[in-house]
Amino acid sequence: MSPQQALDTGTVVRAPENLTMAAALNAAIRDAMVDDPTVVLFGEDVGPLGGVFRVTDGLYAEFGETRVSDSPLAEAGIVGTAIGMAMYGLRPVVEMQFDAFSYPAFQQIVSHVAKMRNRTRGKIPLPIVIRIPYAGDIGGVEHHSDSSEAYWTATPGLTVVSPSNPADAYSMLREAIASDDPVIFMEPKSRYWSKASLALPVQTEKLNRAVVLRAGTDVTLIAYGPTVKTALATADQAEAEGLSIEVIDLRSLSPFDDETVGVSVRKTGRAAIVHEAAQFGGYGAEVAARLTERNFFYLAAPILRITGFDIPYPSPKLEEYFLPTPDRILAALSTWEWS
Repeated sequence: MSPQQALDTGTVVRAPENLTMAAALNAAIRDAMVDDPTVVLFGEDVGPLGGVFRVTDGLYAEFGETRVSDSPLAEAGIVGTAIGMAMYGLRPVVEMQFDAFSYPAFQQIVSHVAKMRNRTRGKIPLPIVIRIPYAGDIGGVEHHSDSSEAYWTATPGLTVVSPSNPADAYSMLREAIASDDPVIFMEPKSRYWSKASLALPVQTEKLNRAVVLRAGTDVTLIAYGPTVKTALATADQAEAEGLSIEVIDLRSLSPFDDETVGVSVRKTGRAAIVHEAAQFGGYGAEVAARLTERNFFYLAAPILRITGFDIPYPSPKLEEYFLPTPDRILAALSTWEWS
């Protein structure tokens, strides 16, 4: 939101601050709770401790235990409770603490959160935000570094989004909390400490839209969450080699922004997608298939996927070899025949 937009709506724009993504998420939750008394927050250690990554720091002290509360170590119970809360008029924001910790709640999310509005012919919306810190590059062990986005995007009824920077983190979380549909809000752990100067409240692109972060003419490089930084670094490195890469931050994994991505792919004629999750059955497979179906006659080469390997997430000593890097991406692009 610009200062002028804020004046037009009566919203007070605060002075610019140098905020981390974690701090931006914290501010988004706080502002939503101030604006709407039906917004409540709970999960494992989100209260006095402020969460494992301190995203909820200070909210318990400000809002009290009736609106910010710690839960038992029971993810299915957390989401099941959120379903009941949402059915009776609250807007719960829940935290899964780590990516793989969300799996015990899988049945609640897939069978009930995603289906309730359809099951009741729209009579019962579930305005639930399920925050999931995800992905690696923090020196974490397995169960703490999964990229589980394909599970959620394969589930109709869920909106699945992932910010890559502090401004989007704030704006997208505010919009997610205001949504009457359930949102899986995937927060890249390795980006929690990235910083940007922000004058809050800030409003970036709409929740379901991708953005072109860097214009290019030769290749469309598609990324989201933790790999956006990698994609931008790749574009910088490629420029020195005479290759012009257009970088797209998807932001919304489901729904997919066919318009923005399609325009870019039809312009460049080549596309690659980068993500940390394993390649086989990964999210990139759907992106490649979707773009091929809609843009086949514009493509000069097959769409590539540069991803994690088809193995469980490795130990911290090996994760640097597992994660996509600019060198790996450029090596993949060099396999194309360039006329």
